[in-house]
Amino acid sequence: MSAAQLIGDWQALVVLFVAGVIPNQIWRMLGLWFGGGIDEGSELLVWVRAVATAILAGVIAQIVVQPPGALASVPDGLRYGAVAAGLVVFLLTRRSIFAGVVAGEVFMLAGKWWLG
Repeated sequence: MSAAQLIGDWQALVVLFVAGVIPNQIWRMLGLWFGGGIDEGSELLVWVRAVATAILAGVIAQIVVQPPGALASVPDGLRYGAVAAGLVVFLLTRRSIFAGVVAGEVFMLAGKWWLG
């Protein structure tokens, strides 16, 4: 297999980079620059963190309860079990988000494999 087959159309990758990566990086750098002196314990940032966590929890709940696309073919019990397994591992590993996500994914993949 050649590199061209592996990568695909290089012009599409350039357009993706220019249209997707560069505009986002500008805002990230500005956020770093402006937010560098803000106290992480301030009431404003505690509120922002709480709102961001609530939005994320809402999105996850919506995906679990009303799954989109291929996830809709996964039985409800398996989806809820994956969330529970991820939560348990998250709590057992001193709140490691990575470990919780991996555990939930492994649980769902193993359950889907087991069920066929």
